[in-house]
Amino acid sequence: MPISELLTSSPLALTLFALLLGLCVGSFLNVLIHRLPIMLDRDWTTQSREMLGLPPEPAGATYNLLLPHSECPHCAHKIRAWENIPVVSYLMLRGKCSSCRAKISLRYPLVELATGILSAFVVYHFGLGWEAAAFLVLTWGLLAMSLIDADHQLLPDVLVLPLLWLGLIVNGQGLFTNLYDALWGAVAGYLSLWLVYWAFKLITGKEGMGYGDFKLLAMLGAWGGWQILPLTILLSSLVGAVLGVIMLRMRNAQTSTPIPFGPYLAIAGWIALLWGDQITTSYMQFAGFQ
Repeated sequence: MPISELLTSSPLALTLFALLLGLCVGSFLNVLIHRLPIMLDRDWTTQSREMLGLPPEPAGATYNLLLPHSECPHCAHKIRAWENIPVVSYLMLRGKCSSCRAKISLRYPLVELATGILSAFVVYHFGLGWEAAAFLVLTWGLLAMSLIDADHQLLPDVLVLPLLWLGLIVNGQGLFTNLYDALWGAVAGYLSLWLVYWAFKLITGKEGMGYGDFKLLAMLGAWGGWQILPLTILLSSLVGAVLGVIMLRMRNAQTSTPIPFGPYLAIAGWIALLWGDQITTSYMQFAGFQ
């Protein structure tokens, strides 16, 4: 039986295929999450030196998402193909480098596993079609952006803006909502947090969030329309407040310590896109409005 026919006729085979695909994508996301901030920092440094009229720094070795090949950060051992199988290699190596036996961060297999599980769920939820394909790209992008923001308090335009445009494009065909709602979702998403930012800054004299958060909410609005924005903001605020306090206590940090808001927006937006209507309807019924 051809693979395409098998995937079409068997939901289990389709879900397993999505799981394997997600595991492989998760391996790439590990590279993206680690290298993209370094690439951006080097690019910003180069541009700054040009603007200041300073001589360029000596050209170093090629550094991008493909080169140099992955290696152990402790002993520079080149990672071989069999050592780079998502999740499986980590288990086979018992979480240690095959050369120097230094510990491999547990985060790598967790990212791969999370990407695989989320991918399988998305395909199970939507079935085989353009909705699943588009939502997979969004899910992978949100996961990468969330972890980059958690590490560096940075939501790269190179990830956020293409996904914003993609949301408008897919909704040009009415994939998740109509283009009118998607357009105003992007506008309202940006302006809502922009207004909060300036109100907070005028009152306290401090910056409460970064411009990347505005763009991320605009991107989510472009995918789900303006209707998902209230729920997204509410859920992200609640989750951010609870987890933020827990994280500060665990780290013994001060309340003034910056906490990235991007991951909470991403989680809340992902939930709102999938179950926003059901959550809103259930709340209205519980509150007695229906």
